[in-house]
Amino acid sequence: MSVKDSISQKLNEAFAPESLDVADESYLHEGHAGHRPGGETHFRIHIVSRAFEGKSRVERHRMINTLLAVELAGPIHALAIRATVPGEPGS
Repeated sequence: MSVKDSISQKLNEAFAPESLDVADESYLHEGHAGHRPGGETHFRIHIVSRAFEGKSRVERHRMINTLLAVELAGPIHALAIRATVPGEPGS
């Protein structure tokens, strides 16, 4: 299973998002720290879920970082997160 697929599966199972976009942006970081041939090192996530209601931006990011701890300790070098609640600006 690809890193992107693993991320998507875990986020779907944990947060039942109304919307989820996981983008591999590794190609944008060729020649930079953490980049490896074959990519799957730099990701951008946009997730919209009711699971984030009442949580601060920091708490939402911590929830996702905790869930993806194995990936963050291994193949992922950088992870950009936008986690919103349905109806919130930017969702």
